[in-house]
Amino acid sequence: MARQPESDSFMEMFGRFGRDLKVPNVDVEAILAHHRKNLEALEKAARTSAAGASSLLSRQREMLQDTLREVADMAQSYRAPGNPQELMAKQTEFARKSFEAALKNAGEVAELARKSGTESIDILRARIKEAMEEVRAGYGQK
Repeated sequence: MARQPESDSFMEMFGRFGRDLKVPNVDVEAILAHHRKNLEALEKAARTSAAGASSLLSRQREMLQDTLREVADMAQSYRAPGNPQELMAKQTEFARKSFEAALKNAGEVAELARKSGTESIDILRARIKEAMEEVRAGYGQK
């Protein structure tokens, strides 16, 4: 038996197998097209998720750099105040700013994650809807 080139994709091997079986009333090309669309949708959703994760990590890195810069600025500008009230006021102000920044950043991170997940799910949802329409159309032909 002649050896097939190793570069055949799974879809090509499956298609050749289906054609070689010569099964009546089975449109192997339609089945392959259907699954090819499924795989393309999964690939697109995965790329979208990866891009979302990348932008999320990038934004988190920026947030960390901003926070570290603020801490460094505060440490450089820190002078031991003459009285305890002034020290408490500076510490309170820093704590307030840190808390507000943390809340803002957490909200932004949550929104980025939600957006990324929603885009990926929308891609898959659209493909599922299209696949169901293909199945309905296939039953309508018989």
